[in-house]
Amino acid sequence: MRDDVTDDGPGGPAARRRSFLKYTGALGAAAALPPVLAGCSAGPQSTNDTGDGGSGKDRTLTAVIGYGNDGSWDPTQTASAFAMAANNHVYEGLLDTAPISRTPYPALATELPKDPNATTWRFTLRAGATFHDGKPVTADDVVFVFDRILDPGTQTLAKGFFVNWLKEARKVDARTVELRLRFPFPDGLARLTLAKVMPRHVFSRPGAWDDAIKGLAVGSGPYRQTAHHPKSNTTFEAFAAYNGPRRPAFRRMNWLTIVDAAPRVAKISGTGAGAQIADNIPYANIARLEQGGMKVGGGAGMNNLFLMFNTRHKPFDDVRVRQALHHAIDTEKMVRVALKGHGKPATSFLDEGNPGYRRARTVYDHDPEKARALLKAAGVEGLKIEILAVNVSWIVDCLPTVKSSWDAIGVETTLAPQETTAVFTKMDQKQDYQVVAAASNPNQFGLDADLVMHYNYGPENLWMRYTRWADHPVAKALFRDMDRATREPDPARKRTMIQDYIDVVAEQAVLYPVVHNELMTAWDPRALSGIRPQPYPGLNLLQARWA
Repeated sequence: MRDDVTDDGPGGPAARRRSFLKYTGALGAAAALPPVLAGCSAGPQSTNDTGDGGSGKDRTLTAVIGYGNDGSWDPTQTASAFAMAANNHVYEGLLDTAPISRTPYPALATELPKDPNATTWRFTLRAGATFHDGKPVTADDVVFVFDRILDPGTQTLAKGFFVNWLKEARKVDARTVELRLRFPFPDGLARLTLAKVMPRHVFSRPGAWDDAIKGLAVGSGPYRQTAHHPKSNTTFEAFAAYNGPRRPAFRRMNWLTIVDAAPRVAKISGTGAGAQIADNIPYANIARLEQGGMKVGGGAGMNNLFLMFNTRHKPFDDVRVRQALHHAIDTEKMVRVALKGHGKPATSFLDEGNPGYRRARTVYDHDPEKARALLKAAGVEGLKIEILAVNVSWIVDCLPTVKSSWDAIGVETTLAPQETTAVFTKMDQKQDYQVVAAASNPNQFGLDADLVMHYNYGPENLWMRYTRWADHPVAKALFRDMDRATREPDPARKRTMIQDYIDVVAEQAVLYPVVHNELMTAWDPRALSGIRPQPYPGLNLLQARWA
């Protein structure tokens, strides 16, 4: 297989719900994730190159990730930006997807199914594929991972992306597997990248899934993990036995986790820069980095500031109150002042660049008079709100606009930003709250609208448990419409059905984006080529090269 195939261009026991939330990070990739208990590899604990760094083409690539590396590394349940990006280099699916277009290409499998609309997909594994410990990749390993994902007694994040359309995975012989679908679902091909194939002989051992959460990563991908230090760095080296379609270009990689913006930017700035690439670049630093010779590129997608309401806390059970608070926000000012122009007010749950986008029937333009009228119609006066918010830097920058907008319509507003784990621990403990402001980016899982919406909405969805809305009659009807859309075989009809139920989501505004913003990546073009900024957190360096 060629390196350029489907290019984007140049360049165990059931987990308890609290444990599941702790280790997946309910925010997806857009916020720092909670710490794990310990590292899983030995080596120097450092945010600099390990060893001498090498020289020339053998030197170490140093990357800076603006998110923590201390979330779960279990591919079946992680939503950690750092871990998901790293796992794309360490593991393979039967199919993987190009990082920008998200077009599927054969990874461990030798080819795509000839008929995507078939209800049985047969895959032959790549000859000579081996895990990083030298053991061969077999059909047993593939079935092992899908059995975990589909197990009704095991709570994993990946389950929500597969269980409604995939019936089972079956071994045919040592190098052949079949996936049996409940109904034709060609969109499932791109989702196979979310089922990273893991060695059964490693992860079937007692306690191994806990080790995976803490950072144990053994895959068949082009890079193998060599050391892992939570809150510091994770290192990788090229896997010499890799024979797949994305050959490693760097002998070694050192990924630093630097969540704070100033030291992250400093690490790639100036003549003494210690890194060649960094994600999550603050808008205010773009010009200075470019003046210093760095290339800065953006990716617009689903990254968003959303509001989530507790519908069991009056008056937020009234849709008119939720709508009023959205209409009150001066989103144009938020984009101009907080996002420095790198964003757009939400006109649908989906961002405008999504292939399934259609302007929603309800759009929350800045309309203070309408907001006041809606509150009056709901019989609400003297409303006082505490916004429980995550302390992600760009979210904190946006919060003053929310406060001033709500204060302007007579809603006394208090801001309460705090650590992400603190925010969601309160909700996991079912503590009372009024409104949460946080960040999310479902695009880390994929682009298809069905996947994006099921990440946020559904009868068993964790977000819906937070909102206490899943038992509402409108919600029950919505979930039925979502299920029908998933099963719809005609692509055009399916798209319309999804757009129609997104109109319901927009009207109800239970969990809904305020703005979609652009994510920025900076790199040294004198050192690296083949970089494509992606519209979701993390980095994909599978097609990057030394310049």
